[in-house]
Amino acid sequence: MSVVAVHGLWMRGTSMLAVKRRLEARGYRGYVFNYPSVRGSLEASAAALAEFLDGVPGDVVHLVGHSLGGVLIRTMLERGVPVRLGRVVCLGSPLRGSRTAARLARLPGGRWLIGKALMEHNARGGFDNWSTAVEVGSIAGRWPFGVGRVFGPFPEPNDGTVAVAETELSGLRDHVVLPVSHVALLWSTQVAAQMEHFLAHGRFSRAATDRAA
Repeated sequence: MSVVAVHGLWMRGTSMLAVKRRLEARGYRGYVFNYPSVRGSLEASAAALAEFLDGVPGDVVHLVGHSLGGVLIRTMLERGVPVRLGRVVCLGSPLRGSRTAARLARLPGGRWLIGKALMEHNARGGFDNWSTAVEVGSIAGRWPFGVGRVFGPFPEPNDGTVAVAETELSGLRDHVVLPVSHVALLWSTQVAAQMEHFLAHGRFSRAATDRAA
């Protein structure tokens, strides 16, 4: 089986190398999808992701998206579900929209920094649900350390950039909250264990969640 890792805003595919290597250590064939997270539109990047998946070998191809990467995956699925697509894991993805991006957009130059894709996502009000039969697990962080706090307080649990509530969506197969920040979602061993468990079983490990609480 193969897994494609999709990076978030202001990042490149190299940011997903830790995720890729951990999955490869579990026997998956790992791949990284690069896209212009600031300059590119959601629709164009979603089309590029679908085309990329067509060229990935394997009977089953799973997806792991960090932050905006999860939003991009969900956008791609509106176009249709790739034939060999397996499960999806979102890491700190603001599926309902990003309050941090909305705040930054009000500042001089903020809209340019956020870029087309996230602005488009917020303009539509985020997603209402996960409307496909593809099994998706969403992992949220609750350690409030990140760039989002620079632009205003979060009156609710968050990972410093994305609120936990922004990662929850009707139709998710499972959702778990771990004591990590937004960036730490990429290298946390707890996150990696939950990610691997979901790809293998279609659910997160409740026992591991209890230990992390």
